[in-house]
Amino acid sequence: MSTALVWFRRDLRNFDHAAFSAALAQAQTVYCVFVFDSDLLTPLRARGLRADRRVDFIYRSLGELDQALRAQGGGLIVRCGRAVDEIPRLAAQIGAHAVYVNRDYEPYARWRDREVARRLAELGVRLLTYKDQVIFERDEITTAAGAPFAVFTPYARAWRKRLDASRLAEHPCRPRPGQLASPATPGVPPLTALGFVSTDLAFPPGMSGGARLLADFFARIDRYHEWRDYPARKGVSYLSPHLRFGTVSIRHLVRLAWERSVKAAAQGAEAWLTELIWREFFQMLLWHRPELVECGDKSEFDALAWEDDPVRFAAWKEGVTGYPLVDAAMRQLQQTGWMHNRLRMVAASFLTKDLGIDWRLGEAYFADRLLDYDLAANVGNWQWAAGVGADAQPWFRIFNPVAQSQRFDPGGAFIRRYVPELTHVPEHFIHTPWRMPKPPAAYPPPIVDHAAARRAALARYRAARQAKSLPSS
Repeated sequence: MSTALVWFRRDLRNFDHAAFSAALAQAQTVYCVFVFDSDLLTPLRARGLRADRRVDFIYRSLGELDQALRAQGGGLIVRCGRAVDEIPRLAAQIGAHAVYVNRDYEPYARWRDREVARRLAELGVRLLTYKDQVIFERDEITTAAGAPFAVFTPYARAWRKRLDASRLAEHPCRPRPGQLASPATPGVPPLTALGFVSTDLAFPPGMSGGARLLADFFARIDRYHEWRDYPARKGVSYLSPHLRFGTVSIRHLVRLAWERSVKAAAQGAEAWLTELIWREFFQMLLWHRPELVECGDKSEFDALAWEDDPVRFAAWKEGVTGYPLVDAAMRQLQQTGWMHNRLRMVAASFLTKDLGIDWRLGEAYFADRLLDYDLAANVGNWQWAAGVGADAQPWFRIFNPVAQSQRFDPGGAFIRRYVPELTHVPEHFIHTPWRMPKPPAAYPPPIVDHAAARRAALARYRAARQAKSLPSS
């Protein structure tokens, strides 16, 4: 009798799941497991991040997944330890002929899966991997010469050209009676047993949370292209944590957006589909060039002379730069574990261009704080903001924090929500409170003059380019 083990990771759902579907189609008995990987959790605990929203989101989503599997006659085995140890050990214990898993494209995940495959092979067990978190992966979208795309627009054009209904077909996940194995041990252990505590999640977790947010978003998706850049409006989908942890299906999301954009010529759905393609573009880049985690795409800027300024870096993190929209964005991140997409660009541009601080420091800070943290997207977007990434636009794009504030939060509603020191500032001064006759005493003046900072940034980038072009001695 064939026995399969399905290893859940960033795909915490029991529907339209490629690996789960394959196991149900090929094995007589199917076990399901999730591993709280100590290789990932121990560094968090070492940094004192016991109240980690991501761990809490996973924990609550696992509880729902376990209940859904139990309703189908099975349940979730939850292990705590190194995944490279726990998966082979469990496979041996249950007599699995194969471990079924959806592919992950991050550098650590690729190493982990190679190591698990090696250890399983020593036991005579196969690791079977499937595409699930993207529509197109690895080398599926390339240039005519077979090379990976380096710029988004031609990649997106090729991506859309390859898209058809077959790419979006649902993977059926309907177990036969008695096919799912019921674990002998209870389901998800208490969060405290993992060394973490509950948090104030700003997003509903689990499959039900993803379904609820999706239904809400599609009721207003036709205005997405008009509202998405305004943080005080309910314009974005808020689905990014669910995409990150797989409590929604990317095939389902793309199918909904694609059908709506084609049949109704809806600009909102088309704009959102473009954002989903950006996600895959960054995944593709990281797959081909894992070194991008540490270095920019444009080698001409390897010699950039970044500022070593821990005081200003701390002011940026704490949201006390004196620029209201930047500060509101950083405080939203602190308070909710999430930041509006437009504001991520504003905050990143301010750190790298106005303060001249290395993008890698900002990326690492977001990595600690973001509930929806995705390595490929975070690195890609930070490099884009810093002008060192895969981008057709010139390096001298620099966001003006006041102009961004005036354009995208014109009445200051978002600013007042997260910067209470400015609650009573008149609308005329909400973007530049330092220009008031009597600026609010509790709010700092700007830590840098944007015009001067812009000149310094342009000089810094020009110097790096010139240094790159000089012949070596």
